[in-house]
Amino acid sequence: MQQFFVFVRKECYHIFRDKRTLLILFGMPLVLIILFGFAITNEIHHVQIAVLDESRDSYSQRLVQKMTASRYFTVSRYLTSHKEIETTFRQGDVKLVVVIPHKFGHAFHHERKAAVQLLTDASDPNTATTLINYATAMIMQYQQELTGEVKLPLTITADVQMVYNPSLKGVFLFVPGVMTLILMLVSAMMTSITITREKELGTMEILLVSPLRPVMIIAGKVVPYIVLSFLIALIILAMGAWVFAMPVKGSLLLLLLECILFGVTALSLGILISSVTNSQQTAMMMSLMGLMLPTILLSGFVFPLESMPKPLQLLANIIPAKWFNIILKDVMLKGAGLRQVWLPTLILIGMTVCFLAVSIRKFKTRLS
Repeated sequence: MQQFFVFVRKECYHIFRDKRTLLILFGMPLVLIILFGFAITNEIHHVQIAVLDESRDSYSQRLVQKMTASRYFTVSRYLTSHKEIETTFRQGDVKLVVVIPHKFGHAFHHERKAAVQLLTDASDPNTATTLINYATAMIMQYQQELTGEVKLPLTITADVQMVYNPSLKGVFLFVPGVMTLILMLVSAMMTSITITREKELGTMEILLVSPLRPVMIIAGKVVPYIVLSFLIALIILAMGAWVFAMPVKGSLLLLLLECILFGVTALSLGILISSVTNSQQTAMMMSLMGLMLPTILLSGFVFPLESMPKPLQLLANIIPAKWFNIILKDVMLKGAGLRQVWLPTLILIGMTVCFLAVSIRKFKTRLS
């Protein structure tokens, strides 16, 4: 056992001597959490819109004031004709044009029917859909203000309540996703080059003649990165709580234990990659292409799995990031305990055992 601890200490020395590795390990989480939290978001604020008001009465002006009073829209220009709409869109600044027809207020009060046309730049479909939803909701609120207490027969109203994220903050989605991405990338990528580095530097012979068994060699290379991945998880949690007010409604101890479990899963994947490759470049490419893309695309981090074809939904079940992302959301936002997240936890444990078993089996006891 003493020899094992000496081997672990040697790995720690190697990690802390490499300043560039430390910069990647601790700098990447800070950069990505700020980038995803502030720059990459599905929330829209102060979008520039244009208004073509052909009615020019008090009702149309109140509608425009209703929309600009929110934090979502800012009127950048008022148009005078329909011919200016296409030119405005081509300039690229305006994403929504509101067209209010002639006699808007008269039609609403006398004909009980008034139309407002919403034109959006659908070159970005997600943004266009979001803008339409925002504008439609404001128009409906304005209609309720005009109708007052007038009740229509057989009226159906919907009482909408957003559970777990009432303010619809996109950062509550991105913080768990960033934690999943960072732990997978850092843990798997850094460990994937450990054994291949020994092969390239010619130090594998020393390990082969040492009294350590293959399982001890693998464990010795994994232990320092387990500690580092845990520290990175703490940094991301602290940044999420301090900068973005990300809640942790469930057990903090359970959350940290799950982070350690996923870190071990990612590390076992990295060890598996390093045990079957012969160069650091190959190991790094396999880590980036084989782990980063599935983590982003098939974990539910950016794109909902429910909207994907059935084969991709089935393929996502073998991605560890999917199950860890579910655990993070349930514990942090829903306040779930082990009773609610036992299934994804058990799946991660099974994947970890499987990856480690294959890694030990693939570990060559002699140089090829």
